[in-house]
Amino acid sequence: MTEFRAPAVELARFRLRVVVAAVFVLVCFGLLAARFHHLQVKRHDYFLTRAEDNRIALLPVVPHRGTIVDRKGVVLARNYATYTLEITPSQVRDLDATLDELASLLPIDGRDRRRFRKLYEESRNFESVPLRSRLTDEEVARVVSQRYRLPGVDVKARLLRDYPQGTTASHVIGYIGRITERDVERIEEAGNAANYRGSQHMGKAGLEQSYEHELHGTTGFEQVEVNAGGRAVRALSHTPATSGNDLELTLDIELQKVAEKAFGDRRGALVAIEPSTGGVLALASMPTYDPNLFVDGISTQDWKALNDSPDHPMLHRAIYSTYPPGSTFKPFMALAGLETGKRTARQAIHDVGYFNSGGHRFMDDKIGGHGMVDLHKSIVVSCNTYYYQLANDLGIEGIAGFMAPFGFGERTGIDLPGEATGVLPSPEWKRKRFKKAEQQRWFGGETISVGIGQGYNAYTPLQLANALAALVSRGRLYRPHVVKYVVDSRTGERRAVEPEPLRQIPLRDAHLRAVLDAMVDVNRTGTGKRAFKGAPYTVGGKTGTAQVFSLRGQRYVEGRVRERLRDHSWFVAYAPAENPKIALAVLVENGGFGAQSAAPIARQVIDYYLLDQRAGAPAAEDEEGAESEEGAEGGGEASPATPAVESATPAEEPTAPPQPRPVPQPAAVPAPQPGVARSTR
Repeated sequence: MTEFRAPAVELARFRLRVVVAAVFVLVCFGLLAARFHHLQVKRHDYFLTRAEDNRIALLPVVPHRGTIVDRKGVVLARNYATYTLEITPSQVRDLDATLDELASLLPIDGRDRRRFRKLYEESRNFESVPLRSRLTDEEVARVVSQRYRLPGVDVKARLLRDYPQGTTASHVIGYIGRITERDVERIEEAGNAANYRGSQHMGKAGLEQSYEHELHGTTGFEQVEVNAGGRAVRALSHTPATSGNDLELTLDIELQKVAEKAFGDRRGALVAIEPSTGGVLALASMPTYDPNLFVDGISTQDWKALNDSPDHPMLHRAIYSTYPPGSTFKPFMALAGLETGKRTARQAIHDVGYFNSGGHRFMDDKIGGHGMVDLHKSIVVSCNTYYYQLANDLGIEGIAGFMAPFGFGERTGIDLPGEATGVLPSPEWKRKRFKKAEQQRWFGGETISVGIGQGYNAYTPLQLANALAALVSRGRLYRPHVVKYVVDSRTGERRAVEPEPLRQIPLRDAHLRAVLDAMVDVNRTGTGKRAFKGAPYTVGGKTGTAQVFSLRGQRYVEGRVRERLRDHSWFVAYAPAENPKIALAVLVENGGFGAQSAAPIARQVIDYYLLDQRAGAPAAEDEEGAESEEGAEGGGEASPATPAVESATPAEEPTAPPQPRPVPQPAAVPAPQPGVARSTR
């Protein structure tokens, strides 16, 4: 059968197929071109950065930490060069085998390995990770001689923190420690993650913590070209780090040493302030600790020794622990009586040895009383009855209102972390403090206790020293500070930390003079005269004794009470009285009478500061000698936490006062001779 073809139709079909194929090819090429344009043009910067990230690594350059010196330039915290053994994981084929090999060359214990593993997990593959620090010259030689067969292992020189004064002023200076995961979270929240790249340490306590932003510096960066395996090939650029700023303190480290040595093995605190500026001259908290233990990670043994010690050496007693001020509160009470018009300087009371209020008998320390007592004598002999009556007349609201401007019951704002608020008691405070309605009620007997610095009163040694500084500077209250200058590491410019007046308390000169003159006579003829016998300068002060637990009307005999339950010893002082250059507060935990334990420490500190000598104060009198003096002088000072009460009604009995922060107090130990108040100075 013959097949007929139409050439024209075939040609049309062929052309159609060619056109379709051409369009398909053009569309494909168009899609490729569009994709190429998208990748090469629109997303050029993104992929260039990705490529550079694969080729270039940014290695952090850790800045040198700023140094800390005292007011005379004595170094308190510095950096020193040491050799560290480090491993770059990207250059090591078998990490465990390398660690075992290194352990055969020099001592590497389990703690070193655990710390290395933790740092390795947190580091980038091309960064070196420290395994051991403080290598000796012999250990360095061993590693270097075998380095040819230990790829990725290197010995580097690094700077570590050093505290050359050891335990001296450790609570003030603080310490640095390794950055933890919690620290990392806080750094990221603050937006400082980039500035801490490569840093392994940061401030953990004291000035190291509060001035971390000044001391740390600015991290630099080094651009390094790396190969596909993550190994560095060559350095491309270098941005140097900026060292941290230095700190110059108001602290006198030699005065600090005198203060700490004066405490011996006793627990307590001392705060010395320059009244005209608020600069802290000495800030001792005893016992102390060695901050060098924390620099490279404290050992379990050392930490257990510090943490389990009954003396709590890590506790910053000067700014964190709160105590009843005892009779050191009386000069402020006397001034309150004058300023409010409740008393005049010449107005006297007849002290018969007790004060009756609401059916309660609040006993004085001296049986039979002190006779006729005016304001001057009340401070010199520390007459409790005078202040029982004054507190009753002022009322708790009047007391709290007058004391608040002096900074009692509020943070001073010192440039150190961890400051406590303290307690300035008032009915409002009690309503907030307690939940039960019966506990929220304020009793009249509690006001009487507050008047002699007991009851719910609880202040830090720093608060008491700063209040005294305001008193002797005619009512000007400063924010205490430890740093005097911040020195710029680049320019050397010294940026002063200017004295910051918090408020001016309106006080009449005549009233101030009446109180300050009485405080001078405390150390001439009163309860502090033994400690300052023969002093070549005029000094004002006030002894104080704070009860640790309530005797419930029984007689306090120090020798029959366990050491941790004995009264705390207080002494506040300023000198020279004509133009005060130093104001201080001294607390000796469980030290007994204020004149017996705290006053001699104050004498040694003031002697050194004013006379530049370390001559010790006269030996403290024993209890028997102090008792005999009390009888001759007409009374020491009594300041029980809950004054001895006769015929107390149970419903009206004051709630037990809060215990001091430092050491949990065990149950009260009863003493004989009920119905007699303590005899304290």
